[in-house]
Amino acid sequence: MDNIPIRKTPSTEVDHLNVPDAVKEQLQRDIQSAAPAHPSVEDTILSEEFYLPSRGYFYSADSPLSSGKIRIKYMTAKEEDILSSENLIKKGIVLDYLIDQLIVTPGVKGDDLLITDKNALFIFARKLAYGSDYTGTTRCPACGAENEIDFDLDHLKNNEFDFSKYAKGVNEFEYTLPITKKNIKFKLLTGADEKSIREELKALSRLDKSGKSPEVTTRLKKMIISVDGKTDKTYIKNFVDTIPSKDSLKFRKHVVDNTPSLNFRYNFECEECGHTDEVPIPIDVSFFWPES
Repeated sequence: MDNIPIRKTPSTEVDHLNVPDAVKEQLQRDIQSAAPAHPSVEDTILSEEFYLPSRGYFYSADSPLSSGKIRIKYMTAKEEDILSSENLIKKGIVLDYLIDQLIVTPGVKGDDLLITDKNALFIFARKLAYGSDYTGTTRCPACGAENEIDFDLDHLKNNEFDFSKYAKGVNEFEYTLPITKKNIKFKLLTGADEKSIREELKALSRLDKSGKSPEVTTRLKKMIISVDGKTDKTYIKNFVDTIPSKDSLKFRKHVVDNTPSLNFRYNFECEECGHTDEVPIPIDVSFFWPES
């Protein structure tokens, strides 16, 4: 039988060759194994993995964030362009836009993150970009004087949190208000919730020119999902509008004290009046613009 010449071809298709099936299959495997692999986006950029303060505990099982970690890339000159965008700064969304550009994990945006995780991610992104040393300005809560403070971001630690008390994959918590004795169920807010709150407050400010900002009640209405088992949104809104101040204060403190988070607070002593306090590290656009 005449030998059948096998032509060299760059194509991965071998069905047109008049050769036995076994030979075609082997040739197909050889071509595929020799072909260069197409690296994923994660393989072609410099990035690091970050472990979320929430450990992914309160995300649904089908969310990539339920793994408790997220991958973000190092900042580049392109991201610095974002931070200098006057349009994004004016709209108040520059940091939201930045974090979306830094996230590498497929299927995840800043809106998907719990606020507690998103805030910690800003710290991690800044450390990757410029290191842990940060000089920021904070205002004294007593005299109002501005103080320049040097921070070491490596010293920030996660608050202690007992995850064993909660059901994994469920973003739902309970608290009984001390004054009204109402049992409320609430959730931890996400980036999407925070964006909705900002938009609602802007809309309300256009309607009410008094300058008053209903931020506390707007936030509570977004957090609370039921009151004594009642889930009707109108009922919840009316309840929040009439909640005693002590209940509101105790509830908000309970949320802060019982959220898995990075502790942003530091011991502060005013250079002008000597007042001592514990205040949060200021995070704004300048947080990503070191002096040198």
